[in-house]
Amino acid sequence: MTEYADRSAPETAAAPAAVTPADAADAARLVAFGLQPKLLPARDQEYADLLRRYREDPPFARLADAVAAGLGLVVLEVSPRAGMAVTAAEDSVFAVRMGDYARRAAVDSADRFLHGLAHLAVAALAYPRPEDLADDGYIGRVTVNGVDAFVRQACRRLEERAEERGENTDPASDSPGLEAAWRIWVRRSATGATKDARRLPGSTTGIVGKAAAFLTESGFLQRTGDDNGGTYRTTARFQLQVRDMAGSAALAELLDLGVVPVTDGTASLLPAEDTEDLDLVADAGLPFHAP
Repeated sequence: MTEYADRSAPETAAAPAAVTPADAADAARLVAFGLQPKLLPARDQEYADLLRRYREDPPFARLADAVAAGLGLVVLEVSPRAGMAVTAAEDSVFAVRMGDYARRAAVDSADRFLHGLAHLAVAALAYPRPEDLADDGYIGRVTVNGVDAFVRQACRRLEERAEERGENTDPASDSPGLEAAWRIWVRRSATGATKDARRLPGSTTGIVGKAAAFLTESGFLQRTGDDNGGTYRTTARFQLQVRDMAGSAALAELLDLGVVPVTDGTASLLPAEDTEDLDLVADAGLPFHAP
């Protein structure tokens, strides 16, 4: 007698392939590559191969995402242009805190607020328009002197706004935000007064220079020359980082001041002015995780 298979019974779904130790090692290796911000996939074949696997193998991509999440990392993008771009959550062992930055950049504790403002200004000047930030092909270019000039213009705008509202233009030392910053930055010397014209570390261009050096070390900027205190171009990783922080109140307030008129993609700024020094406000609204 001929037997017929019962086609009404549901077919058993194929069991998903088990994750092997080799798969876990490859996923961790990809995350490790992502933690080397200066390393580009085009310069490392193993990195490029793992990126390709991530993009073509969804189970492997989920495994790599899980490894990153377990380390307190947020995956911003995985692509040939940016590699595996990750940022650290606040509770991650990889989070950069202002104290860490201060030690790495030899920052005086009294200057921390100004260093935070310098980082915000670099981001705002590098991507002054929403369309620049949204365009993957856009490359921002900044100079140390240009960032200092931008902040000084912003400070003058804040002073004008405060005077129009009849507010105290000499902010209290415990007042956070940009309103407390304008007088502090403007009265700090732009370059210092060394005999050989070197900029002092505590001058505003010295502060911007340290911020730019830190961003370069972190793979967010690339130095392209020495003109205007140092010239830099942005990387794909910096664009992703700024996108991630674009909703921050401080960055939005800085951009809303409208002191970066853009025509052909370059910012037009007034020259910076040398001013007298003033004691600084410590810690107020920085683009770093709190200690």
